[in-house]
Amino acid sequence: MATSLRRTLDEVQQAPFVVDVLRSGDRLAAAARAEDGPDAVRMLAAAIHEPDELTAVAAVHALARVVDDGADAVLSELLSRPRPFLREHASWALESRLPRLDAIGRLVGVVVGGGFSGVLAQRTLGRWAASAPEQVALSVEGALAGTAGPDVRGRLVETLGLVPGPLPGRALRALAVDPDEQPAARLAAVAALGDRPGDAASVAVVRGLSTAAGDLGTVARLAAIDLGIDAVEQGSAGHGLTVAQLFLHADIDRDLSRAGAGDNGGVATLLVRLGDALATEPGIGRVLTLSRGTVGAALDALAPGDGHLLTPVPLLSEAASAAQAWPSRIAAERGIRRVLRTHHADVLHLRMAEVGSLAAAQVARELGIPVVFTLAPDPHAVVHALDMTGGLHRGNFGAEDEREHYWFRARLVQRLAEDSAHIVLFPRPHLQDDLRELLGLDVAGNPGRFTVVPEGVDLRVSAAAAAELVRPGPPGPALVELDALVASLPEHRRRLPLVLSVGRLHRVKGMATLVEAWAGDAELAERCNLMIVGGDLADPSSDEREQLDLIAEVLARFPAAAAGLLMPGHRPNDVVAVWMAAAQAGRPGGNGPGGAYVCSSLKEEFGLALVEALASGLVVVGPAAGGPATYIEDGVTGVLVDTRRPEEVARALWAALGLAAEPGQAERIDRATQRVSADLTVQAMAARLSVIYTGAAHPVGRS
Repeated sequence: MATSLRRTLDEVQQAPFVVDVLRSGDRLAAAARAEDGPDAVRMLAAAIHEPDELTAVAAVHALARVVDDGADAVLSELLSRPRPFLREHASWALESRLPRLDAIGRLVGVVVGGGFSGVLAQRTLGRWAASAPEQVALSVEGALAGTAGPDVRGRLVETLGLVPGPLPGRALRALAVDPDEQPAARLAAVAALGDRPGDAASVAVVRGLSTAAGDLGTVARLAAIDLGIDAVEQGSAGHGLTVAQLFLHADIDRDLSRAGAGDNGGVATLLVRLGDALATEPGIGRVLTLSRGTVGAALDALAPGDGHLLTPVPLLSEAASAAQAWPSRIAAERGIRRVLRTHHADVLHLRMAEVGSLAAAQVARELGIPVVFTLAPDPHAVVHALDMTGGLHRGNFGAEDEREHYWFRARLVQRLAEDSAHIVLFPRPHLQDDLRELLGLDVAGNPGRFTVVPEGVDLRVSAAAAAELVRPGPPGPALVELDALVASLPEHRRRLPLVLSVGRLHRVKGMATLVEAWAGDAELAERCNLMIVGGDLADPSSDEREQLDLIAEVLARFPAAAAGLLMPGHRPNDVVAVWMAAAQAGRPGGNGPGGAYVCSSLKEEFGLALVEALASGLVVVGPAAGGPATYIEDGVTGVLVDTRRPEEVARALWAALGLAAEPGQAERIDRATQRVSADLTVQAMAARLSVIYTGAAHPVGRS
């Protein structure tokens, strides 16, 4: 009776690569949906308890498709299992089932535990609250009665805010006005009251608190806007579309002062430059760039305006990396909804599978705003790269997925692609084959939904940096700092070429691999100095600390190289541009000419810093897969390499330094800069996207 299910389960268990299971997991769920009864439950339950963690995850989600009460019992029991990844996936899988009383309390317990598991349990409780509001509300209130910790209370109050009806409404109002309540819980309660329009008692509480001092009063004023009792009238952008773009995990400012710290990588830089360029395009009246920010900044950003507006979203929590920011989902939805409503967004552009895209996609569905989605094979490409290096396998998938949420993000990419009005793709050498193999996506079958759009850089930044080198008078602050960094090196190293790498300190960026490639080759380490620009060294995140520890381990093995490594931490984009120009041309009495730029990322969808380095005249080293292979001319303007292997990166570095020392440098630089100016500018990117936005939005009756 379960022949098809058995066959599909065998397929999952025997699949050669992890990415194959990301796809065959859907087939297993479909086969489970076609089967009924206890046999299917027993088969999948047995697979869940095997050491094969990858199959176990697939089996949990397949079990959620089986029409049998036994499936509910198994999923509910998994919520109490000691293996955290099973609790996490059971919390998610139960969302598609009918409410089960014995599971409600367990799900609340998972919310108390926090993390990504708590987010998934909270989502399930929010779904169940529609049909079992009193049961969910009573369980959450019971947990609140026995909980004192501020973070836990904040999560539980936020969960209570998802439950409709008078019972949770009364509890939220009491929490909001209680001066002895934890601040995090009070803020969560006030924010949740803003989601209860038509409730006169809630309106009264919000009105009363809107004059309070500090964040409490500001959150109440934002809640009043959500309720419509303190409306902010924006009107439409009279001469064109209002386009929204977002990346919530960055501290975005006009000066890009946090570039390279935490998750403030190339995306943050791109959105600022792109937003400025889009705002000048015909047919675009207003561009909204959403990122995280304070409640005060969020309120100020609701003021009327056209052009490129930075519109912060208050997450009511400490800044966190993309992998750790999922618990801000509800606050993100609320803040994104407020911005898109107030500024009357016509189209929303999403990138990456993270909590901002998850929240924004939900809001866009509610408001009927069409979505343009930049689809990259992520996390699929990372999963496959780690699979190839042995870092990810069946025996550790559950634990690694608990940290990086690969299964959820893969499903989120699938959902975003299905729901989007148009899909933007990065250029890749074998684009259609890669998307078919990694995502199971047939681009050729529906070409009208897809457009390849290269990312772009602002050449004015590179030109200004080059001009800084020859400007009369004393050097500017960026050159003064670079000269001081080089002067801190031992005397015999001060006139060596400088190899630069710029980016976040995250394992996907491969900075530790680069240091190993350079330091592990004694002659290479004596041939050049290495500078890694990125990371918040004063207050490193967990990801940054992991990379710093790995780099320290490499230097412990190759101590002679340590004297040539410079790690100044993150720097603004315009400072980095000056340093790139100086690495190419050299500095009198400082670093020698003929440097190079290296991107050692495990995967790189496009590589904006690589393009900036090309524009500066540097020879570049980049991954042979993904976007860089479409614009680096191997052996001419740079070197393409398998970045998974330190010895190959070292070989590429030697080759790059050789290219930088050859005669005819002016011709090479001209070839590189022409490639950038022809197709890889932010202005060209904006022009392409504005056409896509117009088609997606279908503006009627607008000029």
